Amino acid sequence: MASEDSAVALPLPAHESLWRVFVSQFVSSRLAMAGLVLLVIFILLAVFAPWIAPQNPYDIATLDIMDSKMPPGTANMDGSLTYWLGTDGQSRDVWSAILYGLRISLVVGLVSVSVAFLIGAAAGLISAYFGGRIDAIIMRIVDIQLSFPSILVALVLLSILGKGVDKVIYALIAVQWAYFARAARGAAIVERNREYVEAARCMSLSWHRILWRHIFPNCVPPLMVIATIDLAHAIALEATLSFLGVGVPVTQPSLGMLIANGFEFLLSGNYWISFFPGLALALVVVAINLVGDHLRDILNPRNEV
Repeated sequence: MASEDSAVALPLPAHESLWRVFVSQFVSSRLAMAGLVLLVIFILLAVFAPWIAPQNPYDIATLDIMDSKMPPGTANMDGSLTYWLGTDGQSRDVWSAILYGLRISLVVGLVSVSVAFLIGAAAGLISAYFGGRIDAIIMRIVDIQLSFPSILVALVLLSILGKGVDKVIYALIAVQWAYFARAARGAAIVERNREYVEAARCMSLSWHRILWRHIFPNCVPPLMVIATIDLAHAIALEATLSFLGVGVPVTQPSLGMLIANGFEFLLSGNYWISFFPGLALALVVVAINLVGDHLRDILNPRNEV
């Protein structure tokens, strides 16, 4: 029997070793880690907003009209609350409004990207696997979709659907799914003729099992990069739509709506009403883009691992 000293450690499974390489490469980038930490902070602030915010900015009973448009660092009339980022035209604490606005912006972005990811991935996989007429029909729809600017498509849809968080999510899904469909099709075309797919066909596995259990996992890396970048795009696009007055309603304002609420007061010197929500929006988008850019660099097949 071999002694314990001569025992050789078993090698890690392939997926575990690849995961360790991925993590080590991601951690090696200071910008990516800074973006990830900042993004996690924003998510935590949004999740715990009801407990962190010093005021519920949408509870009319807690607002005092005398506290309207107070500059940053000013205390309220009875001195019980200091508005560190000031108040807006409705006497709402800007810091509290940002925390609650983050919840709407992040929920809209995450839900729309997640659903668009699934719809686009399914369309792209089916298009690549079956080819022929099905591929032609799906790709023509994708081409038509991508030929129009995203904001134009969203504006048209919201003019039909009306205002509402759910309506904005529907519009963003319709805008984004085509990006995932094209990327999924490109990745699936490479995978469909590989040996493991041929072996699965020889075993008479169903087409949907082959697509989702065998081809789809190998198409996830490029789709995850697109999802990360599209998340920033969705949040920015929702803010633009809300700023234009066709996005979320005033009763459920996102960061974009908060910026729009303070726009009319900029010329009067009340800059903080729009500035701080705009700064929060910019930091969220930058944090997501830092993570997405480094993911793209790591998962780029032309890079050496």
